[in-house]
Amino acid sequence: MTMIDPTTERAASAFARLAIELHDAPSVEETVDAVVQFALQALNCTYAGVALCARGARPEIAAVTDPVVADVYELQISDQTGPLVTALQERTSVLIRDTDTDDRWPVWAAKVAALGVRSVLDVPLATGNGRSRTVGVLGLYSPDPDAFAPDDEAVAHILARHASVALASARHEQTMAQAVDARKLVGQAMGILMERFDIDADRAFAVLKRYSQDNNTKLRDVAQQLIDTRKLP
Repeated sequence: MTMIDPTTERAASAFARLAIELHDAPSVEETVDAVVQFALQALNCTYAGVALCARGARPEIAAVTDPVVADVYELQISDQTGPLVTALQERTSVLIRDTDTDDRWPVWAAKVAALGVRSVLDVPLATGNGRSRTVGVLGLYSPDPDAFAPDDEAVAHILARHASVALASARHEQTMAQAVDARKLVGQAMGILMERFDIDADRAFAVLKRYSQDNNTKLRDVAQQLIDTRKLP
């Protein structure tokens, strides 16, 4: 009978629990929160964070375990340079062993070192099959130089894969929920128009659509305004 190394067994058990926790997370926000909290437990990092971006949009801070992570992110988002930006654009992990000596982003690194962060590991989060795209970055930080060993990098990549799958699922469910909510709002707005102006459903929908196009406003928002004010924009 093959004996399983206790460390390997603990790691496998931890990731099994994480997979269940991520699957049960009902929203994108709770998914990324679970990811960063797990990172603190499983990796040699003091701080962790996740930045997400939609297609063509600038990264947004989705979760941080400490305000210092938000500062590290903001410095990169505002200047559009740094390991976070590189990890997103090149779909590759970026390891900074010591911000005091790394010369790839000297201005940013000096500011981050002043914040007390010496080691940085940014791992991209990718979704999709085949033509995958990077939708975010998992960032790991330590006040100690050379804090991340090869084992930490390996675990970070496994965590990123789990997070990517869970994130794709959470975003899909969130999009579906928003679509259902939008249909309900449009239906209510149509009912108001049908009753007030004695028109049929097709005509009521045409009215909403026209106002949406003329005012360059989402159909859902036009419907919401009509429900709230009983007036069209």
